[in-house]
Amino acid sequence: MARTLRNIKLDTRSARLKLLMRREPYWTVLSSGCAVGYRRGANGGSWIARLRDETGKQHYDALGAADDVRDADGRTVFSFAQAQTKARDFFKQKARELTDDFVPCDGPFTVARALDEYFAERKRRGSKGVEKDIAAAASRITPILGALEVNKLTTNRLRSWHGDLVTAPKPPRAGRKKLKPKVLKERSTDPDAVRARRSTANRTLSILKAALNYAFHEGRVVSDEPWRRTKPFRKVDSPIIRYLSEDEQRRLVNACTGAFRDLVSAALLTGCRYSELARIAARDYDATAKTITIRESKAGKPRHVALTAEGGMLFSGLAAGKLSTARLFLREDGEEWGPSHQQRPLLNASEAAKINPAVNFHILRHTYASLLAMKGVSMAVIAAQLGHSDTRMTEKHYAHLAPNYVADTVRAAFPDLGIVGKSNIATFTLAKG
Repeated sequence: MARTLRNIKLDTRSARLKLLMRREPYWTVLSSGCAVGYRRGANGGSWIARLRDETGKQHYDALGAADDVRDADGRTVFSFAQAQTKARDFFKQKARELTDDFVPCDGPFTVARALDEYFAERKRRGSKGVEKDIAAAASRITPILGALEVNKLTTNRLRSWHGDLVTAPKPPRAGRKKLKPKVLKERSTDPDAVRARRSTANRTLSILKAALNYAFHEGRVVSDEPWRRTKPFRKVDSPIIRYLSEDEQRRLVNACTGAFRDLVSAALLTGCRYSELARIAARDYDATAKTITIRESKAGKPRHVALTAEGGMLFSGLAAGKLSTARLFLREDGEEWGPSHQQRPLLNASEAAKINPAVNFHILRHTYASLLAMKGVSMAVIAAQLGHSDTRMTEKHYAHLAPNYVADTVRAAFPDLGIVGKSNIATFTLAKG
């Protein structure tokens, strides 16, 4: 942080009142070519910034009123120290504008424009997930903050917007037609529901911060302090991972029929995402190595998923007699599985299998990883199967399920105190199939 200079003639309002009223400001040089000035008027003074460029040309900016009459608020009325901070922002911005690679804005540089430039750069680089982030910004950022100038953003405004994301009504999905006005329901106060909304708010804040940081590094704005001081909610990204028991898995699969049964079975036997399974072709199955290749994954890198004997039987049957480019998983009508096609069938299957609440494909993925962890498979192997770039995410979700030396030692060493009576409740396991 730059050092604030002192000037006995300008530090206090009482000292400034002793100065003569004149057109030429009283200047204080902050650094070479950079100065902040005070001009006294009949109804109070004002602050001015001055920058001298390499050619000797002077550039000026009116910073705002001095705190001669009203107390400083850091927005429209400034103390001498605050005027120096605002002047330095002007010096940075003007210096960037004077460089050869500066691209001037046609109109004010708003949050919406910052988002557009950021997403355009991500598309140029081939960034994964950009369309999803564009949709999130369109529903949660642009309607509230889009028209605001980035240089006028404040920490309080960003914190207020971030907090409102938790209590605001759920925005409509992009692209959906409004057939009739939707009755907005009050948001649930269930702790897990609040945690989930705070987690969503944090992800949305991350998108906004990334766009604003890009604008800052590109020289579009002079300071990143407002969003740097806006912090995410804490302890909201650790949900309890839900997984199905072996009995629940069998019941779910038995409740599915035809092509959808194959899709659900593959999810339970591979841990692959729904979108990954929908894209698998016959050429992606290696019958000799008993592996499938996921060519397009969320991480942007292909991976090979090892199959069990049961998984090999499933994929061998699906790939038999098909062209190498043919999809292995198709709907009953022969069409490809598309976005959301799986939701209704899985909801119906969950209801038929008496699994409540209903599962989704992500829970099938969690189930696969959880069973591996409980069998003592290393986190590195599970991460490789799931396509995680490293073991951090895997350990976060599944490490607590792995056989634990501490737990095993305690259970082996602690004596049976005989203080809990034996139960006469018997546990039954449903027959397979």
